[in-house]
Amino acid sequence: MLQLAFVTTILASSAFAASADQWQSRSIYQLVTDRFATPDGSSPSCDTSQRQYCGGTWKGIANKLDYIQNMGFDAIWISPIVANVEGNTSYGEAFHGYWTQDINSLNSHFGTADDLKSLSSALHKRGMYLMVDVVVNHMAGTADPPNFSSFQPFSSQSDFHTECFVSNYDNQTEVEQCWLGDKNVPLVDLNTEDADIVKTMNTWISTLVGDYSVDGVRIDTVKHVRKDFWPDFAKSAGVFTIGEVLHNETDYVSAYTQVLDSVLDYPTWFPLVAAFQTTGGNLSVLAATVQQAQGSYKKGEFMTGSFLENHDQPRFQSLTQDQALVKNAMAWPFIQDGVPIMYYGQEQAYAGGPDPANREALWLSGYVEDKPLVKHVKTLNAARKAAISANGNFLNTGVKFLSAGSESSMAVSKPPMLALLTNGGSSSTPSWTVPDAGYQANEELIDVLSCQKVTADGNGGVSVQGSGGNPQVLVPTSALSKSGSTCSEDATGGQASAAQGWMERAAETLPIVAALLLAGWAAQSSLVIL
Repeated sequence: MLQLAFVTTILASSAFAASADQWQSRSIYQLVTDRFATPDGSSPSCDTSQRQYCGGTWKGIANKLDYIQNMGFDAIWISPIVANVEGNTSYGEAFHGYWTQDINSLNSHFGTADDLKSLSSALHKRGMYLMVDVVVNHMAGTADPPNFSSFQPFSSQSDFHTECFVSNYDNQTEVEQCWLGDKNVPLVDLNTEDADIVKTMNTWISTLVGDYSVDGVRIDTVKHVRKDFWPDFAKSAGVFTIGEVLHNETDYVSAYTQVLDSVLDYPTWFPLVAAFQTTGGNLSVLAATVQQAQGSYKKGEFMTGSFLENHDQPRFQSLTQDQALVKNAMAWPFIQDGVPIMYYGQEQAYAGGPDPANREALWLSGYVEDKPLVKHVKTLNAARKAAISANGNFLNTGVKFLSAGSESSMAVSKPPMLALLTNGGSSSTPSWTVPDAGYQANEELIDVLSCQKVTADGNGGVSVQGSGGNPQVLVPTSALSKSGSTCSEDATGGQASAAQGWMERAAETLPIVAALLLAGWAAQSSLVIL
């Protein structure tokens, strides 16, 4: 028994080497390392307009994992880890991590190799995953022409494409072979057609993943590198890969779902923001975009990363302060087909505009958990996990948009969950009439956001009256646990946690070694292996 406990401890603290399918049930908290938490818990001032390092580190993240996990997130995505441009530039310092100069060294502002390994280990002991952001497309200069000798390991001008700045995004060759940035901070485009460079990059990502027990890789500026570069890079990584393809058309983005595990769902993000930033937004465009993606992406929308905010876009509350609209928009990533991603600070109602204003220091919030949006996201995460537990096909059942009776309302069905959204705003009294909701006749349901009960009609349909423009997320009371944190007084489901039930089912069908590996998932549940 002692040997079993020892092996379990070792495995729980090692990398999960997580596949795409294993990431599908996860919920990701994205953060900018320099702005999330200081190593000693201090709260220094941080003026985003100055674009300077403010003091966040990997050790600081490790010290605040309770805060992240308490909201229901079981994975984090951290900003790039490698050595960047040092000192001031025309656009400040490289606190964000995207101005690479040496791919084989770590950014010392964020800590040491041991600090990063400790963060990875701390996550795994909690059954959480680590995703690291990487930049393949370019290195960053501080003048034009750049000092090529400052780049490592690519220190020759011949390692890069000939200088030309991207100006025509309809010309794919220009998008892939010209440079981003400008003459002040040129992002020097790596020659990813060169076989030696390709080999170096593939070896590098394999080493990075192995050295720091990384479970997933987010890849920056994917559309700026030829598509046939990516399959071998992803294979070398050996873990889940999700790419940034900044484009609003599903047909354009869909090609990248053929070469990586996943993409950030930018085509849906554009209509999502437009739909909920005002009371006049068009919900039907959002639905139509999702349906297009379901039909054109390699795995539909199931593996996409769904988000409302990130480090490159203005925060949603810089566009509207209406809290009903905010809550409806925030609900979206948790009720659709893909993997939910929430950008740090959204839960604290941060409202920074375009970069750099959207990269605030989270420590200035005090990490207060007794706040409306913290509670909101915690409940949304819990509802999604309950739906996954209640329906073994939940993650692979595509959402359907049902008639809701109003242009300002939307009914999104993903059994056993029915999300009722509205962009009527906080002064509205929304209502939804969904005759084909698909529930059992007279089934008892509950809105997890308010814990108000709803009873399906004799045909399994629902009619709901809301208030204050707030969304509702309905699930059967039988899908919620009496011992859970969400509407437990009205829940009629069993006592076992989802983690316990999943482990018990896995143990029945998997060899003992695989079951031990899965024990890391349940490290934070009440299940104990002695």
